Amino acid sequence: MATLLADKASAPSAEQASAPVAPEAGPESPQDAAAAAPAGLACANCGAAMDPAQDWCLNCGAGAPGSLGSSVASWRSGATALGVAAILALGAAAAAYAALSKGKSRPHVLTSTVAAAPVPAAPGAVTPGAAAPGATPGAPSTLGTTPLGKPVLPKGFKVPKIPLKAGTPGVNGVAIPPPSVGGTTTPTTPSPSTTGGSGQAESQPGALLLDTNAAVTYNPYAYAATIFGDPSLTIDGDTSTAWTAQVDPAVAPKMAEGVVIDLRSPRRLSAMALSTSTPGMTIQAYGANGATLPPSITDPAWVKLTPNLVEKSKHLRLALKKPKKAFRFVTLWISGAPAASVGTPQAPGHVSVNELELFPAR
Repeated sequence: MATLLADKASAPSAEQASAPVAPEAGPESPQDAAAAAPAGLACANCGAAMDPAQDWCLNCGAGAPGSLGSSVASWRSGATALGVAAILALGAAAAAYAALSKGKSRPHVLTSTVAAAPVPAAPGAVTPGAAAPGATPGAPSTLGTTPLGKPVLPKGFKVPKIPLKAGTPGVNGVAIPPPSVGGTTTPTTPSPSTTGGSGQAESQPGALLLDTNAAVTYNPYAYAATIFGDPSLTIDGDTSTAWTAQVDPAVAPKMAEGVVIDLRSPRRLSAMALSTSTPGMTIQAYGANGATLPPSITDPAWVKLTPNLVEKSKHLRLALKKPKKAFRFVTLWISGAPAASVGTPQAPGHVSVNELELFPAR
């Protein structure tokens, strides 16, 4: 059996025997290989056949593999990338500038316009903003402004009136009168007073402005000077200060002294105002002329300007007689002390004259 199997295996099959045997190819020559090479070179872009010596495809113009033309695509890709990067950089810069500009916002300035109040014009004058004679009505004008460039005022605003004459400067609202000859002056500020039965207030001149040394103590009976105070305190304009006179308990309530005012020159007088902190004194006013004071209150040179009366209030205005006659010396004579001011021999009392004012006749 082994012989049969070996024979069978070595014997060719019927199919192999019937198949034609191809001639064995011999070695390929270099010329044949070079001739066969061009048949396999083609354009990478369009597939057209190319000669190995060609650098460019004659059909589409693409570069041959390994030539400079094949790097065109790479060059274009790089340029595109650079352009995109530049665009992105410009966009980022624009966004940053917009963000910075947004953070620095400028304040808004609000303006308003108000209508001008009409101001009365003088006859024949042209009102600013009004149409001139002969101009066409309805001509446009600038709202809220005037042709002179003046600021406009709210509607209904009234322009305050300016006095044509300046007021006289004074102290605490009281006018200070100008000086006059003789050391006395008459203030220009009138003081209201009430007439007898009409009830209507009429203008009265103000008090005379006196020299600081115009007041002196009138002591015709030579009492001790130590019992009197400073007479200039009666004309200092301060009612808290006063001239005083001591009351003698031995003769109280009788008294015989006073305060005299020297006007330096004769003046016509209408009234005397008295302020005192010891009401109840018996007083009387006198007037006289001459170069010196009369030596006694009983001297005929003295003229009675008021009756003998008891002053019951702290402030009193006395109407003086003889308003048409001028006097240089005016005396407030005290002839009696109030009961509350008598005192005792150990503690004598006193009377006081805080302020005296004289008013000129009109």
